[in-house]
Amino acid sequence: MTAESRPKSPEAGASARALAPPPVLYGFLLLLALMFAVSYAVGSVAGPVSPGMSGSSDSGAVSPGDGGGGGSGGGQDGMDGMG
Repeated sequence: MTAESRPKSPEAGASARALAPPPVLYGFLLLLALMFAVSYAVGSVAGPVSPGMSGSSDSGAVSPGDGGGGGSGGGQDGMDGMG
């Protein structure tokens, strides 16, 4: 046998396999992508969570920073005298 006909040492193949991610990781990433795609499809079919909730139109809703709460300064309305 000559030096060229001998198979490679096991250490050379083992170091290349040690750098490659385990096959289970590929299955997990595929499952994760599939779950994301299914949840996105279900969400787009279901539509918005509540009436008037959309990102493209401003229906006069007041954001929390605008100061348009109209309450008595942060308490819960109708809870006077409790406790």
